[in-house]
Amino acid sequence: MKIRTVGIVGAGQMGGGIAHVAALAGFDVVLTDIDAEILDQGMASVAANLDRQIRRGTVDAAERDRILGHIQTSTHLKDHARAELVIESAVERLDIKAEIFRQLDDNCPESTILASNTSSISITKLGTASRRPDRVVGMHFMNPAPLMRLVEVVRGLDTSPETIEVVKHVARTMDKTPVECADLPGFVSNRLLMPMINEAIVAVAENIATPQAVDEVMTLGMNHPMGPLALADLIGLDNCLSVMRTLHGELGDPKYRPCPLLVRMVDAGRLGRKSGRGFFTYPEA
Repeated sequence: MKIRTVGIVGAGQMGGGIAHVAALAGFDVVLTDIDAEILDQGMASVAANLDRQIRRGTVDAAERDRILGHIQTSTHLKDHARAELVIESAVERLDIKAEIFRQLDDNCPESTILASNTSSISITKLGTASRRPDRVVGMHFMNPAPLMRLVEVVRGLDTSPETIEVVKHVARTMDKTPVECADLPGFVSNRLLMPMINEAIVAVAENIATPQAVDEVMTLGMNHPMGPLALADLIGLDNCLSVMRTLHGELGDPKYRPCPLLVRMVDAGRLGRKSGRGFFTYPEA
């Protein structure tokens, strides 16, 4: 199956980033969101990231308009009808994602592959919202999508081998490295990452160290490129909390219980970079 057009549902940080790498790879892209303002912001982010790549010399300035021209925006899911692959990148809630899959099922040809960029929600459950569970798959891009090489390819219980191979090929075409894993809570990346972030928050909550000190221990002592709390701010503390709640609820192990400080910060609207304040402050937000 040849993929020419990639649909992306959700024009936030991740959806916009996926649109960027898909267009850069030469795919035609249909980017949708229910909010036209978010679509405009998503396209502005793609343009800004391309400008950054031009300054670094990784993208030819003459190619900028061609790449942007590969992306069509819409507020209607029906416009994904011409896509051979649609990647859902909406908010991390099963009910919302399942409803999107039901609508995509009604609006896309039977041959269209429906993928989710979910970081923790069951691909098998999303497949039951569709009449094509064999063509439902996880494509979990890392944040920020234009820079990070990994794509977790998650096989649901009914995902066909052919679907897995197609999305692996698409990921490689986007200059990503696909890594296949089973459909279990958190997959591999967040099964390991989120408990580490949660424990870093516990260290702050128990006054073991300041956020700066926790991150310095991990960057200087463990050679991590970014500290866990700065990474949490980048991911979004609300997203971190959502994943931890999924892990805790699905696995039932108390080691996945979200730190109360994380819950309070989300309740206070301190979500990280996107809100201007998390464990660190971001005046430019």
